[in-house]
Amino acid sequence: MIPLKDDAPRVGTPYVTYVLLALNTVAFLLSLNWQLRPPEPSPEVLTLLGVVPARLTVVLFNHGYVPWDLISGLGTRYVSTTEAILPFLTSMFLHGGWLHLIFNMWALWIFGDNVEDYLGHSLYLSLYLVCGIAAALLHTLFNIGSTVPSVGASGAIAGVMGAYFLLFPRARVLTLVPFFFVFFMWLPAWIVLGYWFVAQFLSGAATSIAAHSGNSTGIAFWAHVGGFLAGMLLIKVLPARTRRYHYGL
Repeated sequence: MIPLKDDAPRVGTPYVTYVLLALNTVAFLLSLNWQLRPPEPSPEVLTLLGVVPARLTVVLFNHGYVPWDLISGLGTRYVSTTEAILPFLTSMFLHGGWLHLIFNMWALWIFGDNVEDYLGHSLYLSLYLVCGIAAALLHTLFNIGSTVPSVGASGAIAGVMGAYFLLFPRARVLTLVPFFFVFFMWLPAWIVLGYWFVAQFLSGAATSIAAHSGNSTGIAFWAHVGGFLAGMLLIKVLPARTRRYHYGL
């Protein structure tokens, strides 16, 4: 199921959502290697600024020394704490390709404005960033020795979706449903987002099983799960802004 738009009204202008859309797009364009045809994100940038679980592992358990260079493969080097931790923030603004960027920004466009309207700009940004970090941490926990960089705003946006799931469960979402034929249906948000979360959880479990047999996927499903759960938790404890139009409860 692919969400296209929702009908939950908002009152204020979602300035933070607009800024996040712009920052993610600009960061993606800057990460591209324009000498390639078509241009693609530079692997060096993704590795340096993406979350590499093994990088955090060696800082915590091996005094920062790794038996390989996580960028060029040129032997042992020291990994600083900053180098291991900073990507938990920077990775949220990088993407692995055009489709990765477009789908993430589309989901943020659909669900972000209403959550921002409910929380206000500052708390909404805090929720976004905390959910992105929580997503990266859960991904690291399930892929503790991986040297594959993880990038994308998916975890942070999953947190926004988790908040939306609780705030606006009865809001309607126009959804593209490919089932033999393509259908367009208005579905309750709790069905669309609940289905998405279950799919991510089951995919994460399947990926963990496959990893033990030597197979893996490039999609960080556990990051999506972690972000969604963090968003549900935070929206329960963060106060709503004083003036708002509440819908869907």
